[in-house]
Formats: sequence, structure tokens, C-alpha cells
Amino acid sequence: MKLIGIEEHFLTAEVRNMWRRIGLEASDPSVAIHSGEIETRLLDLAEERLALMDETGLDVQVLSLTTPALHDLGPESVAIAQRVNDAIAVVVSKFPARFQALATLPVTMPDEAALELDRCITTLGFKGAMLCGRVGTQNLDDPRLLPIFQSAEALQVPILLHPRIPDISVRKAYYSGFKPEVDAAFSMYGLGWHYDAGIQFVRLVLAGAFDRMPNLQVILGHWGELVLFYAERLSAMDRVSGLEHPIATYLRRNLYITASGIFLPHYLERAVNIVGVDRLLFSTDYPYQYREGRAARCFLESCGLDEAGKNAFANGNWLRLTGD
Repeated sequence: MKLIGIEEHFLTAEVRNMWRRIGLEASDPSVAIHSGEIETRLLDLAEERLALMDETGLDVQVLSLTTPALHDLGPESVAIAQRVNDAIAVVVSKFPARFQALATLPVTMPDEAALELDRCITTLGFKGAMLCGRVGTQNLDDPRLLPIFQSAEALQVPILLHPRIPDISVRKAYYSGFKPEVDAAFSMYGLGWHYDAGIQFVRLVLAGAFDRMPNLQVILGHWGELVLFYAERLSAMDRVSGLEHPIATYLRRNLYITASGIFLPHYLERAVNIVGVDRLLFSTDYPYQYREGRAARCFLESCGLDEAGKNAFANGNWLRLTGD
């Protein structure tokens, strides 16, 4: 059974150097975690990555530029995105049975980002795009970012909403007061990343994005970035939202959920109950959640789904979503 991981990350030296050049670490401590072994694995797009895929039991990685991607760059991000995408297209062409890709977009330039998404899909053969939460001070439902989502819907490709660090004012209010390293972890992988990504999706729902673009498909990692665990509470907003459908409809019609290396059967069960088995996608969140011992394959085999469900989770849902 082919196992496809759809949230598997990379980094290029150019992007890393640009983050350093603009001093991004001062405002986004996630930049600092891209160091040591993590950085080495992010930069590697050949033999070591393939060997670790084999070790964990993953057949295909869908590559995406790690957070915060190009969200803090200006007009220069257009050319950088093109270079990143061209480089990844070469990697995919070299290992077509092992790699696919999500587009890197110059999101601060939405019109250009829409054009780059079109190029990536129609010319380079990519499968969708990844966004890393807010763009500057703009939430993803900001009308200025609409061209990106319109392009994705028109091209019939999904957008993975990846976490990024909350705004500094939010971090000061909710994620501070401890040691600096604890504050940083709390605002990132401890909790803050995941609230922020989930809120971006909920904002898209409440803004009517899926009423205007009913065929737009969005992916949330980490079993739904907390959204699924509060689906009942979210549904209470139906009486005031003014949306065309109950919020539960958008969860089952416009949302896909992926594991992001959190291999917990009871989380999977919750996702099945909310969005359905046909909207589950597999991922290991490489290299952040990498585990030895054929962990990916073992989780698939023991996850509790029947054979049809395992096949859908492992590859079938992704192949259907991307038209393969």
C-alpha cells in the first residue's frame, strides 16, 4: 500500500540566508529552530532524505517550504519563489516516484502569487500550495489575499494552511512570562502555532470564503489544528454567522485533515467522526516529527481503519484530491 506524506518540509540556502539578512529571528523565533540536524535534513533533497523515508516506511513526500516561508518578504519574494519552485521541480523530475511538491508563493504580492501558483500547477506539475498563516498583519481572510484562493479554486488544487507564530501582541499577552526558551516554545510548537493556524481556517469560514468559493479545498495539519476538537462549539455560531450553511458543512465539504506525524489513533477517530474517512491525509511532518522504527508504516497498519479506510488514508484521498 503506497504511503504518501503530504506535509514534508524543505528549506533552501537562499531562503535561510534571506531570513538572516532581514533579521527575521528577532520577530519570529521559529527561525532559530531551523538549525543543526533539523537544518541539515531540511536542506537535503536527495539520498539521506530518501533513506529516512525508507526507514520510516514512507513512499512519497509532498515537499513544501518550511514556515515562515516567504511571508515576511516584499517584492523580492516573487523572484525567490520562482527560483525555489524551479529548484524543487528539478528534484521532483529526478525522483518522480518519490517526490511531489506544493508551490511556494510570494504571498505579500497576491496577484503575482496567483500567477506563480498557476505556473507551478500548469507548467511544473505541482499539486497545490502551502500558506503559513498570516501575511504580515493580514489574516488570510483579508480581501487583498483573495486572488490566491481564487486561483487555487480555479485550478482545482488544495491549499495547506501551515502554522506560523502568532502576532507579537498575542505572544506578549498569552505566551510570555517564563524563560525565553519556554516563551518561544509555548508560542510555537507547544500551542501557539496550532491555535493560529486553526483560527485562520475558522476566519475563512466566517468570512464566507467557502460560500463564494464552494470548491476551494483547504488542508489543516496536526489533526485539524484544534478546530475539530471544538467543532460542537463552533457550530453554536450558526445562529449568528449568516453563512449559507452550518459550519459543520464546511468541515465536511472544504476541509481535509492530515496527521503531521502525530500518530494517535484516538485523534484519527475524532477526525473521522467530524470530516469523514474520505478527507483524511497522511503526513509525517518531516523532519520535525521524524521517528525511527518504521513509525509511519506501523501507525498506518495499527490505526484502526479497515483496509479500504487505510488505503484512502495512505494515498487514495490524496490521489483523488489532486486528480491523479
